[in-house]
Amino acid sequence: MLISEKIGNINFFNTNNRKVDYILLEWHETNKRNLQKRTVGGIEVKMEFIIENPLLSEGDIVYEDDFNVIAIDVIECDTIVLRPKSMIEMGRICIQIGESHLQSFYQSDEILIAFDPTLFRSFSSAGYDMILEKRKLVSPLLKP
Repeated sequence: MLISEKIGNINFFNTNNRKVDYILLEWHETNKRNLQKRTVGGIEVKMEFIIENPLLSEGDIVYEDDFNVIAIDVIECDTIVLRPKSMIEMGRICIQIGESHLQSFYQSDEILIAFDPTLFRSFSSAGYDMILEKRKLVSPLLKP
């Protein structure tokens, strides 16, 4: 099955009792223009977004017919979760993230970064309020 565009998002889409199947993506795959995947239900899918970067997000619908809907589900990953105590601390954290060239995410007053051992040690030694958790990275601070 060839997919070349997003149709909508499951949160704002009436599925009309159709079966919803999911394509599982890792956070770094959500901006890929070409991917081959298999849905949870076993359907082979080839995604080719020719016009532009798809910037796929949690719940995006990429296929529909009379009986089925296929949507995107982002897989949880090991994540550094930072809770800056001040704007100065926020600035210092952002500088370190920028210097590491890693994608950062924002959710509920927290900065999220896919686990990187060097950055984790650096944040630990700086004494920032942080934890390591499994999270879905879905709200990028800057779009790639």
